[in-house]
Amino acid sequence: MRTPLTPLRCLERAMELFAGNVGVVCGEKQFTYGEFGERCRRLATALRERGIEPGDRVAFLSLNTHMLLEGYFGVPLAGAILLPLNVRLTPAELAGILNDSGARVLLFETDFAPLVEALRPQCPALERLVSLSETPAAPAGAAYEELIGSAAPAKMDLAQVDENAVAELFYTSGSTGRPKGVMLSHRTLYLHALALYTVYQQVETMVNLHTIPLFHANGWGHPQTSTYFGVKQVMVRKFDPPEVLRLIEEHRATDMYLVPVMANMLLQCPDLGKRDLSSLRRIMIGGAPSSPALIERMEKAFGCGVYSGYGLTETCPILAAALPKPGVKFASDEERYRKQAMTGWPLIGNRVHVVDNEGHEVPRDGKTIGEIVVQGDHVMEGYWRDPEATAEAMRGGWLHTGDMAVWDADGYIQIVDRKKEIIISGGENVSSVEIENAILTHSKVLEVAVVAAPDEKWGEVPAAIVVPKPGESLTAEEIRGYLQGRLARFKIPRHIEFRNEPLPRTGTGKIRKLDLKRKFREGRDKQVQG
Repeated sequence: MRTPLTPLRCLERAMELFAGNVGVVCGEKQFTYGEFGERCRRLATALRERGIEPGDRVAFLSLNTHMLLEGYFGVPLAGAILLPLNVRLTPAELAGILNDSGARVLLFETDFAPLVEALRPQCPALERLVSLSETPAAPAGAAYEELIGSAAPAKMDLAQVDENAVAELFYTSGSTGRPKGVMLSHRTLYLHALALYTVYQQVETMVNLHTIPLFHANGWGHPQTSTYFGVKQVMVRKFDPPEVLRLIEEHRATDMYLVPVMANMLLQCPDLGKRDLSSLRRIMIGGAPSSPALIERMEKAFGCGVYSGYGLTETCPILAAALPKPGVKFASDEERYRKQAMTGWPLIGNRVHVVDNEGHEVPRDGKTIGEIVVQGDHVMEGYWRDPEATAEAMRGGWLHTGDMAVWDADGYIQIVDRKKEIIISGGENVSSVEIENAILTHSKVLEVAVVAAPDEKWGEVPAAIVVPKPGESLTAEEIRGYLQGRLARFKIPRHIEFRNEPLPRTGTGKIRKLDLKRKFREGRDKQVQG
């Protein structure tokens, strides 16, 4: 018997096996998996009754709420394509995505009503606006609770699902160019859900805290897996460190997922140490490279295992994790922290290699740099309406990630930089991530970014922009002296600047290194003109 592979099977199983269990908690509301499943089915009917057809795009502009989570199942059940929008993007960026995708319906939280009002004239394909509330809020013509309240639950006829059809559409952050829509099929999402389960532990008592926005690559990978296995999911509407710590204590959360900037914010939170965090079993950090120092500080502060993970929008997203690997033993805690800060080793269903410019594997010596390429179950169908970009990214039967890395004899991969951000100084390849990790071990440093600065003699040299911890002061001489003996001389930044405000970031939390580079290039241009 051949049964279509679809994430809707995750919902079906939760409704059959965990109907009476609390499945979703959102603020003061909570739903059993039976109640949650019925709401998803009613959403599917409501969309169909309003003219949504198979393949139509249904967009959500929402922070983490149970309604957005319902969209993960209700929209595909209607045969449509879910499009979660990044609420941190500018109106121009959002309008570009809505127009590129041709979304017909936009469901939005009332907080974003003024933004939607401004967007609508720029998006002629938008036919319906729905406010995620109990009553309509301008400019919407309908309210979410009214829609699903009057709709009958849709039939779960999963045998009719085309597993190769696109179920979700996510747009890349666009930090290096125009955002591209990443198409993820029913089949890809289902296989990803199964693979991710292999890194879950003790699911019968697991409580998953959705700390990362579900429109973020590190956030949307978990709803299907958690639902499939009846895990209690607690929605964190907006990341606020004191509130996160409170929710861990209140709901006895066991697992949460962070990006490095979130981890640093939690470490700096005055409430840390005042809450009972003993329920935590595992924290995963992804979205940007972690440092061994960050892993160590997090483990000591939260009293649980802390590990790095790796993935891309184009891979559904999670590809690898630095979890314990059979046969790998550590001689010291220092070595363990170093391994747990690495990109890690691949989840099942994928081949992840590090190759040179000719596509040949580089030596597994932990030193030779190559590009990460991927082949397997989690790779996207392609970019929305962009066959040329799809062919370029997936040439030779492998997805080319643009991430530069090394790998070792144990199969652990370590990202050293983005392909476009490697610093080439005097013919040497210099990893900005390596320098950042070294600087981050300084006790007075909160965050840092290292970029390439033009140099007449060497071509490029490292430049560091450092944000000290609150109340601390630093000098360039102090940083350089600290790096002596930790880094080769040519890797020590020639330019070091300090700022007290946070580093500029994209809508998904990544540091905008292009903006930081621009300052150094403009400075050089002025010198040349002078």
